[in-house]
Parts: sequence; C-alpha cells; structure tokens
Amino acid sequence: MSNHVHLTIAVAEHPHTSAVRNGSIPIEGVDAEIITVQPQIAAFRRMVRHVEFDVCELAPTTYIIARAYGAPFVALPIFVVRRFHHAGLLVRPDADIKTPKDLEGKQVGVRAYSVTTGVWTRAILIDEFGLDSSKVTWVVDDEEHVTQLKLPPNVVHAIDGKSLADMMASGELAAGFHGNAGVGRTGSPTGGWQTVEANYPDLFPNAEELEADWYRRTGIYPMHGTIVVKDSVLKEHPWVATSLFEAFSQAKNEWLAKLDAGTVSDKKYSALRKIVGHDPLPYGLEPNLPTINFLERTAHKQQLTPRRMRLDELFVDPETMT
Repeated sequence: MSNHVHLTIAVAEHPHTSAVRNGSIPIEGVDAEIITVQPQIAAFRRMVRHVEFDVCELAPTTYIIARAYGAPFVALPIFVVRRFHHAGLLVRPDADIKTPKDLEGKQVGVRAYSVTTGVWTRAILIDEFGLDSSKVTWVVDDEEHVTQLKLPPNVVHAIDGKSLADMMASGELAAGFHGNAGVGRTGSPTGGWQTVEANYPDLFPNAEELEADWYRRTGIYPMHGTIVVKDSVLKEHPWVATSLFEAFSQAKNEWLAKLDAGTVSDKKYSALRKIVGHDPLPYGLEPNLPTINFLERTAHKQQLTPRRMRLDELFVDPETMT
C-alpha cells in the first residue's frame, strides 16, 4: 500500500456509519474528507450528474441506471439502509382498489419513476400480484436523477404546478406513495409506514406479515444506501475497496454489539432482525446476491436500463481488490 490517498466521502450519518464519519474508525491508507450533504438525496444527483465525490452513498436503482449509461464509478457491497416495501402505497378509499390489479387503468403518484421505493414496490406488485405496470399511469413531479433515462410512455409529469398530494386530495390520483401523495405519515417498526391521520389506507393493511413471508420465500431483502467509488480511484489504488469495506464493516459490527448489549436501541432494525436474523445490515456479495440480482433484473424489466447488467459490471469484490 502506498502513502495515504485523500478521498472525499459523502456518506450519510447513520448509527452504523458514524464511527467512520467521525474518524474513530480510520479507513486504512485513506485521508478521509467527510462531506455532509443534507438531505443525502441531493448528493445522489451531484454524483450521477457531476461525479462530484470520490466515494458516495447512492440509492441502488439510481446507481444501476447510472452505471448502465456509463457512469465512471462502481459499487461496493456495502448497504447502509435496508427496509421492505409492501407498506407505503396509499389508496383513496373511494377509488375501489382492493387488490394490486385494481391499479390498472388508474393514475398513481410517485416522486420520480426511478426512485428506489417505487421500483421495489412495483416489482412486488408485478411479480407477486400480477400487476401489468404498463396499464398504470405513473404520475411524477420531479426530475429523474439520471438525465439519460428515457421514460416509458405511461409515465407522465404532473402539470400546472400541482403537487402529488394535491392531486391525491382532489381525486386525480387513485393511489400514491406515502412520501409523495400522502400526508400525516410516520414510520412503522419494519421501515414501512402507518397512517397518523386516517386519510388514506395502505394497499396492504397486513404489510409486515407479507414482508416476512416474502423474505422467507425469496431471500430478497431490499437495500437502499449503496456505496460507490470512482473507477479512477480504484484503478490507481485498488486496495481502497478493501479499506473502505473493512472500516464500514467494523463500524457496523461495533454498532451491532451495542445493540446486542442494549447500550443502544434501534426500533426499526430490531424489528427487522426478527425477519432477517441477527445482522439486519449484511454487507458483502454472497449474502446479498438474491437481492442484487433481483434489483438488476427489475430495473431492466421496468425499462430503467437499456440492457441487462452483469454482476461484475455493478459490484467489485473487496476481497480481491488488494
């Protein structure tokens, strides 16, 4: 390993990343300049459009799309946010939506077509419940992060400056995602959502039961935060991949030990442990292959990537980057 390399690192503050961010767990061989971007979603756009950081936490679907269009950065199998996605799709009580198939022929609001929450939920509706997504009009009110993305014809933009929440309230939307078209929402223990004011019910009132069953059957555990590194950094300093992986793994493992000891608490991940086991944030390629492969396949099926992507195009194995 050569002398320390200076890297700008835009990874959000999480209980299991804070020790890396504050320097109490160093990244071997790296002089880390931690960049705080709030909200982290703003860093997504800066990274995919301007490659602004050496290391960045990205939404995984945004990353897969960007990589498919030639982005000069690659992911490490470090996933710093996880949750399931059966919960959070709200329906108007007067829209006569009892099953996912009832969404066909209707307008459904989502911030952007490629937003990871929407992609995961559509995948479940399509694969598990037979939804024909092409028969739904997906209404968006924001830009896609990746400017090269060509949207399917059944994706339309909200017009006249209307918000998705306004369109949901007026009945123009039959359904919409909690963060976009819903109001008065709060997080559920497993990372789904519950209604604070019973304005709109969830499509799946038994979401947590469905999530646990889905995981048991498929081994798929949706990821959100995915850490990427510039190709140029790894070309010159391939060992950086291992240094990053080891530092973030140590930080996560120390947080898990505190969770076990009861010196820290985390309602969301403690609930998820009941479904996925002791480690609710598994890193590495092997334990995440079902999830990675499913999301890659899903991105292509939903017309987000122009071609199928190989695993070795999307992820580097830190064990081999020395």
